[in-house]
Amino acid sequence: MSVPVLTNAHARRLFLHRHQLCHAGGGTGRGDDLAGLLDDLGFVQLDSVNTFARAHDLILWARRGSYRPKALGHALGRDRRVFEHWTHDAAAVPMQFYPHWKLRFDRDAARLRDRWAKDRRAGFLEKAEEVLAQIAAHGRCSSSDVGTDEVKGSGGWWDWHPSKTALEYLWRSGALTVCHRQNFRKVYDLPERVIPTEFLNARPHPDETIDWLCGAALDRLGFATSGELAAFWDTATPAEAKDWCRAALADGRVIEIDVEGVDGKLRRSFARPDVMEADAPAPPGKVRVLSPFDPALRDRKRAERLFGFHYRIEIFVPEAKRQFGYYVFPVMEGDRLIGRIDMKRVGEVLAVRGFWPEAGVRMGAGRTAKLQAELTRAARFGDCNEVRFDDGWLRCGG
Repeated sequence: MSVPVLTNAHARRLFLHRHQLCHAGGGTGRGDDLAGLLDDLGFVQLDSVNTFARAHDLILWARRGSYRPKALGHALGRDRRVFEHWTHDAAAVPMQFYPHWKLRFDRDAARLRDRWAKDRRAGFLEKAEEVLAQIAAHGRCSSSDVGTDEVKGSGGWWDWHPSKTALEYLWRSGALTVCHRQNFRKVYDLPERVIPTEFLNARPHPDETIDWLCGAALDRLGFATSGELAAFWDTATPAEAKDWCRAALADGRVIEIDVEGVDGKLRRSFARPDVMEADAPAPPGKVRVLSPFDPALRDRKRAERLFGFHYRIEIFVPEAKRQFGYYVFPVMEGDRLIGRIDMKRVGEVLAVRGFWPEAGVRMGAGRTAKLQAELTRAARFGDCNEVRFDDGWLRCGG
């Protein structure tokens, strides 16, 4: 039996619309406007990488040109509009979703207890009660306030001392929450001192949470396989997402469609029954610099299918004798990814080392001017006074 086919052009526009990239970039980027944007996205990944701006700030700025980093800090630490926890990575999540994270707390408690007992330094579980009692008695603290008599790790990024691991475990299992960040360092406190009562006390049944997770993921993606639904929040298991799709298909909450890739191949997916009539406006023709962690590109294989953008293909630069890949910024124009740019903040200068257009993208005067205008805007956002281009920065030879 045939199913509706979502053409690649329609799929790209619908997908970008659901990821809030079909707007001109208006809005205040703070308060209610920021809360609404985070609700629409579902979450924003937090990352410490700061090439010229932190990844989460760049994600939000790409959608709201007036956004500034302090707005997210206020949403977390002052206004309690978001809380910080885990999806596929650390993320800022709308506060109203907190009740559905209790399933995540329970699952992380069991999973990390077993996993970290094998690959973290011994003793963190024994320290957990002591750390929790310290915070209950003396208030919020960061990792520098615990384990002061413990030997600090020297074995790499995850070689934490036991009390630091205990803090992270208590946070991941819901016994603590992040109340704010200070110079990007997490500060922890008891949930009852941070989370509004109506969200703290709500306890949906796990079945309700699975239903919400899958439905909310589908509404934010527009179309998806069951595996993509499971991966969106990374809480429901693949088996649970498959069962949800089967039940939702049976009762008419979803339909099956074929989504056309950029190569013409079809991929069977699930969508809401009105997907063929859903809003899919053309995005503005402006050029945008995106974060490598942008939610529209996080699934690299999906980005390849929809946009033909092979983000993992690295660019070899003979004169530098090295390759650029992960932290080279994707550049989008309209509904097309047109290239990637290597740039970083050096003092008060945004230094542009090179821009590599995608195959078939011609960098005429108009497009080059739009890219330079976006880089000027990016420099202002990153507190740079000027943009400086290396000789030969426009690598039109690929």
